Amino acid sequence: MSKISLIIEREYITRVKKKTFIIMTILGPILIAALWIVPIYVTTLSQGKKTVEILDETGLFFDQFQSDEHFRFVPIFTDLETAKKGLIASGDDALVYIPRTELNVPVTAILYSTSQTGIDIKTVVKENLRKQVEALKLKAKNIDPEVLTSIKTSIIINSIKIGKDGSEVKSSEEISIALGLLSGIIIYMLIFMFSSQVMRGVIEEKANRIVEVIVTSVKPFQLMMGKIIGVGLVGITQFVLWIVFTGVIIFGFQITHPAIQQNVSQIENFSSTSIVSSGQSVDLNEDMVLESNIITQALEGIRAINIPLLLFAFILFFLGGYLLYSAMFAAIAAAVDNEADTQQFVLPITIPLLITIILSGFIINNPQSQLAVWLSIIPFTSPVSMMMRIPFGVPVWQLILSILLLVATFIIATWIAGKIYHTGILLYGKKITWADLIKWISMKL
Repeated sequence: MSKISLIIEREYITRVKKKTFIIMTILGPILIAALWIVPIYVTTLSQGKKTVEILDETGLFFDQFQSDEHFRFVPIFTDLETAKKGLIASGDDALVYIPRTELNVPVTAILYSTSQTGIDIKTVVKENLRKQVEALKLKAKNIDPEVLTSIKTSIIINSIKIGKDGSEVKSSEEISIALGLLSGIIIYMLIFMFSSQVMRGVIEEKANRIVEVIVTSVKPFQLMMGKIIGVGLVGITQFVLWIVFTGVIIFGFQITHPAIQQNVSQIENFSSTSIVSSGQSVDLNEDMVLESNIITQALEGIRAINIPLLLFAFILFFLGGYLLYSAMFAAIAAAVDNEADTQQFVLPITIPLLITIILSGFIINNPQSQLAVWLSIIPFTSPVSMMMRIPFGVPVWQLILSILLLVATFIIATWIAGKIYHTGILLYGKKITWADLIKWISMKL
């Protein structure tokens, strides 16, 4: 077995046995799966009816508050102080007090409760008041409310992406934006997390003088590469385990909660039967149609994204970005005596990735712009920028060019880092500057 292989094995086994690795490997899939499961599960929970008392001094709004499966509205006829005491005694969810007012001034209601209420009560009360005030104003102007209702129109826009072969695929800009932003931020965090592990490992070995013993058996470059590859394999292992465990959790949830999938299917069927090609609903509540259409568009948007390509690209760009930055981080660590001294070197190196994160809003809103394309090709920014663009669709030549340039830059960076590592790994007690690093790079080994 080669010396580099021994170093890789040592780094890998040492790190996968650490408690932090085991804990993060378990917690990661749980958190990722929760982002998918919790919102869906919460919508299926039955929260029971909420009881809301209505004290209307105007007498104009009682009929507007109709009880349904979510709310029970109870009109009360008493003074405010007695009503507030009654709320405490009854344990009802809220009391809505509507004072006497004129229609030509904004209607102000007061919502009393014995505990902090959810936003749903405030929203439904506000909506009911708005509808009734509008109806009263229309009546005062001798305008039939049905006329206003008939001219109100909600516009539904379904996004369809046309391929070069003329094929049509439904898409969702919102899903692409969310997935692109999430992928970019995650790969940014992983690159820094694992590159920092390499840097800390080199500093610890140098501070403990362990490296002095190791370099008697292996070359400094072999030590650096073994450490980089070993930590990189740890990252890949953790990422693969996250994918597998997340899939198992989600699949298990679907098996144990079949009603969830049934509800999703019902929503899709409802949307497809309630919306005709012109975008208008047929004898169905407009709000229900809009809500179901939004959910259906989101599901179709997820299906339109090439998830296998996204995962494959994520692994490639994580590896490329990690290898590039970890080589530079290892070189910095070899040149200093403690972690505090690394700051002056780390910030300039990481500025490209930081700029990409700052420009993430522009990239996901303009994924085909020249700036976004160049950021996804330049090796120091491509791991984050390209992951943000892939959900929107990226030409194959840009993807290949980006990967090739990233690999080429890694090779050059490794050669440069190797020269710094070779000179600095056994150097102690000297305050290193950028001038020293440039000098070491120009030296012949």
